[in-house]
Amino acid sequence: MDVTIYHNPACGTSRNTLALIRHAGIEPNVIEYLKAPPTRETLVRMIADAGLTVREAIRKKGTPYAELGLDDEALGDDQLLDAMLEHPILINRPFVVTPLGTRLSRPSEVVLDILPADAFKGAFTKEDGEPVLDEKGARIG
Repeated sequence: MDVTIYHNPACGTSRNTLALIRHAGIEPNVIEYLKAPPTRETLVRMIADAGLTVREAIRKKGTPYAELGLDDEALGDDQLLDAMLEHPILINRPFVVTPLGTRLSRPSEVVLDILPADAFKGAFTKEDGEPVLDEKGARIG
């Protein structure tokens, strides 16, 4: 299965999402988006395919969001996208693209919605100890 993750290795949610994809036996195309940001066209497509608005796809915490005045509701999508492309840290993470869909995987287990359900053969626990899959590979919760 062709899977791409827009990944930030410093982010626990992104690391957990990548680990879940690999737990499914899939080696994804890993794009460290802070080093290699998506094109505007790709970013717009991912946001739309994930069913989000541009504003919903912006990361606020730990970014220059407030300093750049991006909380101004008068700003349109084009202005927000310009800021995201100029400062990729503003792109919320991790976006995952598979043939089954595109998701902003927050929380990380959201990625399970776009991976083959039968791919999981055992338990999976997040870095913080939270169980996500039981011993049979079934989703918990």
